[in-house]
Amino acid sequence: MVRAGLTTERLVRAGAELADEVGFDQVTVSALARRFDVKVASLYSHLKSSQDLKTRIALLALEELADRAADALAGRAGKDALLAFANVYRDYAREHPGRYAAAQFRLDPRTAAASAGGRHAQMTRAILRGYDLTEPDQTHAVRLLGSVFHGYVSLETAGGFSHSSPDSQESWTRILDALDALLRAWPTP
Repeated sequence: MVRAGLTTERLVRAGAELADEVGFDQVTVSALARRFDVKVASLYSHLKSSQDLKTRIALLALEELADRAADALAGRAGKDALLAFANVYRDYAREHPGRYAAAQFRLDPRTAAASAGGRHAQMTRAILRGYDLTEPDQTHAVRLLGSVFHGYVSLETAGGFSHSSPDSQESWTRILDALDALLRAWPTP
């Protein structure tokens, strides 16, 4: 019998909270069962496995992040859009470290195609239209932005910038200014 009040959505949200608390790698169906003080078997009517749970948390994180980015980008263009987009990623990673890690989780191609990941790519490309980039430069720029945002956020959240001056916010601002300048002067082959 299914325990009253347990739904797939509730379990996924609790799994996302658990990921933020203990790290995405530590999230399992067993850990979630302990959180609800139920037997692991009682969760299998909602979740197939720990892999299924992690996939669902990844999908939730991608959706949350895409929604935040869309809200932040509304009415913005050029550098303002770039800054808003970058800050959404950084803020989300700081507020929800486990969910941010989940957003990087490798999904199978069909699941990835149906996820909010496509929205992220569309928004990035929309920002780049303000810089007048064409293919294949636009794809190179999408990869550059993703690499810089993810690299910086990963190092910062791991404490990599907490041991020295200047403050990481100052570096972040300078990096975004440099990205804007680079995108405006993008070299053509």
